[in-house]
Amino acid sequence: MLLALFQWLSQDYRAFGVFNYITLRAVMGCLTALAISLIAGPVVIRKLTAYKIGQSVRDDGPKSHLTKAGTPTMGGALVLIAILITTLLWADLSNRFIWVVLIVTFGFGAIGWVDDYRKVVYRNPKGLSARAKFFWSSLIGFAAAVYLAFAVSVPGNEKILDLFLEWMKSGFEMNLPPKADLIVPFFKNVAYPLGVFGFIALTYCVIVGTSHAVNLTDGLDGLAIMPAVMVASALGIFAYVVGNAVYSKYLLFPYIPGAGELLVFCTALAGAGLGFLWFNAYPAEVFMGDVGALSLGAALGTVAVIVRQEIVLFIMGGVFVAETLSVMLQVAYFKYSGGKRIFRMAPLHHHYELGGWKESQVVIRFWIITMMLVLFGLSTLKLR
Repeated sequence: MLLALFQWLSQDYRAFGVFNYITLRAVMGCLTALAISLIAGPVVIRKLTAYKIGQSVRDDGPKSHLTKAGTPTMGGALVLIAILITTLLWADLSNRFIWVVLIVTFGFGAIGWVDDYRKVVYRNPKGLSARAKFFWSSLIGFAAAVYLAFAVSVPGNEKILDLFLEWMKSGFEMNLPPKADLIVPFFKNVAYPLGVFGFIALTYCVIVGTSHAVNLTDGLDGLAIMPAVMVASALGIFAYVVGNAVYSKYLLFPYIPGAGELLVFCTALAGAGLGFLWFNAYPAEVFMGDVGALSLGAALGTVAVIVRQEIVLFIMGGVFVAETLSVMLQVAYFKYSGGKRIFRMAPLHHHYELGGWKESQVVIRFWIITMMLVLFGLSTLKLR
C-alpha cells in the first residue's frame, strides 16, 4: 500500500523514490512489525486472559511445567497480525511470491488456531487430532508445492499455465529449467534436477516438515521464536541475492525475478518475532501456541523453497531438525524395544530439562547453537 503511495508521490517529489529500494522497505518493515507487536502485545494478553484462553499442560510432561497452566496462549496470532499489517504496508502487493507465502502462512495459522481453540475450550492438551492436522497441512502444502513447481521457473504468472500445459503435452516427462534444481551448498556447479514430481515432493516435505518441526520445538519460553527470527533473517538475505540479477550472477545463484521482495516479508517476521519475544521470554506472559508455531514454520519452508535453499534451511534450522528427529527416534525405538527409551523425554529440550538443565539454560544454549548454524548457512553465499 505504502509502496504504491510513495511511487505516486515520487512523480512530483523525487525524495519519495527512495522507497523503491527493497532494503529500506525491509528495515521499515522490521521496525513496523516490532512496534506493532510491542504496542499490541499487552492488549492481546489482557484479552486472552479475560477470555480465559489459558494453556493446558500435558500431565505427562516435566513437573516444573505444571505452574504454566493457565498462562495465556494463542499469542502467535499477535505475530501473524503484525506480519500481515507490515507486509501489506511495505511489500509490493503485485508480487506473486508475497501472496503465496502469506496464503501458506495464514493457512497453517488457521490449522493452529483450530488446534489451540480445542485445547482451550475442551481443556484437551492434544487439541486437533493428528490425522486432521496432517490432512489439512498436507492439502495446503501440496497446493503450494504444485504452484511453486512452475512459479519459480518462469518470471510471471501469465507463463505458469503455458509451462504447465507444455509439461502435460510432454507426457509429464518434461524437466523444469535449471533454476528449479536442488542446489547443493559449498559447490559451485553441483545441482540435481528434480523434475516436476520431485520438486513437488521435496517442496511438500519442506513446507509441512518445517511447520511441524517448529511446532515440536515450541515447548519452552522463547525456545522456538528466536531461532525462527534468526533463520527468517538469513533467508531474507538469500531472497535479496536470488532476486537481484547482478548479485545472483556474481554469487552463482539462480536468478528468480520477484524473489527479492520476500526480504520485506522475512524482516516483518523477524520484527514481529522479536516483539513477541518481549512477552514470551522466561517467565513467559503469553505462549505462541500452534497458531504461531505451525504458521511460522510453514513460512520459513515456503521462503526456502522459493529462494532454492532447502538444504541450507536444513542446516540453519538444525535445532528444529534435532527436535523432530528426537521425537521420531523415541517413538520408533519405544515401539521396537517394547517400551524402552533413548531420551529421558522427547522432544529433545525436555531431555535436557530432566537431565538437570534449567529452562533458561536450555533455551539460551539452543539459541547459541542456532546462531552458529545460521552463520554457517550464510557462509554458503560465498564459500562455494
